[in-house]
Amino acid sequence: MLKPPSDPRLAGYLFLAITILTWGLNWPAVKVLLLEWPPLFSRGVAGVAAAALLAVIALRRGESLAVARRFWPRLGFAAFTNVFAWMGLGTVAMKYLPIAEAALLAYTMPIWTMLFAWPVLGERPTLRGVAALVLAFAGLAVLFSGQSVTFDPDKLTGVVLALGCAILFAFGSVTARTPIPLKPFALVAWQLTLGCVPMVIIGLAFEHPDLGALSPRGWALMLYMTLGPMAIAYVTWFGALSRLKPAAATTGSLGVPIVGVSAGALFLGDPFGLREIAALLLTLAGVALALRRDPNPAE
Repeated sequence: MLKPPSDPRLAGYLFLAITILTWGLNWPAVKVLLLEWPPLFSRGVAGVAAAALLAVIALRRGESLAVARRFWPRLGFAAFTNVFAWMGLGTVAMKYLPIAEAALLAYTMPIWTMLFAWPVLGERPTLRGVAALVLAFAGLAVLFSGQSVTFDPDKLTGVVLALGCAILFAFGSVTARTPIPLKPFALVAWQLTLGCVPMVIIGLAFEHPDLGALSPRGWALMLYMTLGPMAIAYVTWFGALSRLKPAAATTGSLGVPIVGVSAGALFLGDPFGLREIAALLLTLAGVALALRRDPNPAE
């Protein structure tokens, strides 16, 4: 097994790069997988399998999986916003939208976090925050500028779902400021379990998946989604967070939609022209600006 570099910062950037690549390539992987299995069921099955794997990792690291009764409501709410809403709604949105549109709408979550922080936490947006908001929505306006003013029902459904996953994830981030006392891998394992089991149940009840429909390519994509984005990438993400400043790691994660959109264009032929590039630059510039912390809180 390869050991990370001895320099903590270098190791942190290596872990971050692996995370960005793994999560980014998951966008086109999911898009292809949806041709064979429905979104909630496929995402849920991969998530439950990944949760079992992460639980084993947690136990091998000496992390307890026990949860005190008083923390179950908070854990359930975190699973709803971080997993069911973010992964579930985001995956369903990809049935209706190209990767560029779904990814950029989903990655507006820091903008919504900033907006929710005002009424919930009393943190008024700064001038920098307003500029971030303008940049992000200018990027989205550019992205959809080639569309007709009235979206067709499928397009509108995709936009609502992608924005919904971003908004709910942001709301969960703002309202869950008191950490749940669990170690990282145990916490993610529980959130994946609580968030993905309902996806499987809803998928079986309403999506009616054909359990024998997966081709060898589909099984390979399911294996990748389970081991890569939901297991290995979480390990490398926590490795990056433990070695880099949180702002650097979080801002660096904006490489995920860039990888996803580029891979979608390269492997699936998704549109990636000047409009998509301009939208990507504007939206992610706004998000990056929103993630920056003011050196002077009174600014």
